[in-house]
Amino acid sequence: MVHGLLRRLARTDWMMFMIAVALLTVGLVMVYSSSYHFQLMGWADVTSPTYHVMKQMRFAALGLGFLVVGWIVDYHLYRRFAVPILIATLAILSIMAFVGRWVAMTQAGGVIVYGSVQPVEAAKIGAIIYIAVWLESRREQLKQFSMGTAPFMLILGSVAGLIMAQRDLSTAVLLAATATVMFFVAGANMKHFALYLIFGALMVAIPIFVFGYGHDRYQIWVEGPYSDPTAKGYQILHSLRALSLGGFSGVGLGQSGQKMFLGRFSHTDFIFAIIAEEFGFLGSVAVIGLYALWVWRGFTIARNAPDMYGRLLAIGLVCWTAFQATLSIAVATNSVPVTGTVLPFMSYGGSSLVSALGAVGILLNISRSGQQVKSGGVR
Repeated sequence: MVHGLLRRLARTDWMMFMIAVALLTVGLVMVYSSSYHFQLMGWADVTSPTYHVMKQMRFAALGLGFLVVGWIVDYHLYRRFAVPILIATLAILSIMAFVGRWVAMTQAGGVIVYGSVQPVEAAKIGAIIYIAVWLESRREQLKQFSMGTAPFMLILGSVAGLIMAQRDLSTAVLLAATATVMFFVAGANMKHFALYLIFGALMVAIPIFVFGYGHDRYQIWVEGPYSDPTAKGYQILHSLRALSLGGFSGVGLGQSGQKMFLGRFSHTDFIFAIIAEEFGFLGSVAVIGLYALWVWRGFTIARNAPDMYGRLLAIGLVCWTAFQATLSIAVATNSVPVTGTVLPFMSYGGSSLVSALGAVGILLNISRSGQQVKSGGVR
């Protein structure tokens, strides 16, 4: 037993783990820095300056527990339960979509059932697992439209549609983008793939321009925050000011002034802006560099995976985090409309943090399996 544990430890991608821990540590520091003033502002539900960071630390402990479980449990086990995982995913999303009127809704969309617990975070991992299993099982048929592209679009459309029913367009787009990369890597027919991309673009545009999902955010992004500086453009205006005030080296940890104007979003949606203000250009580049290193290790794990299922699963988990981080940073810099997307590992939010750390555990398990095959072992 001890010998087996030592072999597992030896085959673990410790660089991936340490990068994730570094991101988590920076995140905990920044959650405290960007939220300790909430009590001073007189918010009744905040009982102490450490209120949010202590909650985040509890979620971090839970997430590290899921990381260990993901590291230990053979990722091939998920393949055996792919259909139940899909059913559970659709059930969770259906409940959140159709019973969501009895629970709270975030400003950006997406149902929250308790505090910072968001069920869609669990559903996204379930969807990625099923899509990886499905794509691997259909590799010989993916070139056919009727057996490959069409059913893939139906599966993805069902999951993304239930997410959009919660008025959470950004999460639906992130899932679609992640699944698209997985579909491409699995061996999609390029002609069918082009049609699929056109259809996907329409599915994103229709909710915005026909049903008005996020239309106000899109409009203020086009017109600029100064067109309505006290209402629609208020948050992004102060986010841009934070970026500007940070300069090259920042104003110092805990010294951000713009967090006072970002309200409940300073430690969630706009935490990158606070990082940029307090640590400047250097700190911003360092954080982006950590994400780049994490993605590099993730793709290395995918490349060395012992089978196509493991490769697709790794790509899905890495792309989700990469796309989410990119979108969150893009929002803070006004490169895209405000979406309500948190920064993985760093922003306050229990479900997001637990799912991100759980994904790291699965990646470490895939990496360990790949190393075992390379050394001549048997899975």
